[in-house]
Amino acid sequence: MISAIIAAGGSGVRMNAEVPKQFLQLHDKPIIIHTLERFAGCPEVQKVILVIPEKEIPAADILLSKWNISGQIELIAGGETRQHSVWNGLNSIPENTDIVIVHDGVRPFVSEKTIHFCIEETRKYGAVITAIPVYDTVKEVENHTVSKTLDRSKLWRVQTPQGFKKELLAEAYKKARETNLTATDDSALVENIGHTVRVIPGEEKNIKITSPEDLIIAEKLLEGI
Repeated sequence: MISAIIAAGGSGVRMNAEVPKQFLQLHDKPIIIHTLERFAGCPEVQKVILVIPEKEIPAADILLSKWNISGQIELIAGGETRQHSVWNGLNSIPENTDIVIVHDGVRPFVSEKTIHFCIEETRKYGAVITAIPVYDTVKEVENHTVSKTLDRSKLWRVQTPQGFKKELLAEAYKKARETNLTATDDSALVENIGHTVRVIPGEEKNIKITSPEDLIIAEKLLEGI
């Protein structure tokens, strides 16, 4: 069984909005609905867990009903951090889940092709991330001074979805909790227990909407420009 955890616990401070960024309108519907529809419409995914701030659950429940996907999505309260929220989601998936897909709630343009490939490669390798090569020159900077120019041929911009064998991800999270390790994505926790993480090609359009400028770009992407 394949379960997807959609992490949508952010507050959207950088958006300067009255509502969390995942609930902002993107054309005709909230960002989070665009994202959920990608997974609810994927035949390979049998369970979708949406992890959001506890106080937002009633509003999210209304949205799911409005867009006719309430029967396909389970709402779970998140934690203080993304890592805590994914842990809550991991503890809520069905016991017979063998593959877990973790995705950012504010990446509404993930394609079914990418979801499928992520699942396919996770079956083979156990841990998979989607990523895009870095094309810009990247500098390591300390106190506004360049300390090193990094080799961009070895650098990738990491996206979601990320796929994991359930037992592997659970082991990584348990180890992180025991050692108080925090990370910005789930694959770093898997790396921490010594498991190799496979990289597959991401998509430029699979943007993460975290700022007003991102929202403008997202609108243009929906318009096909």
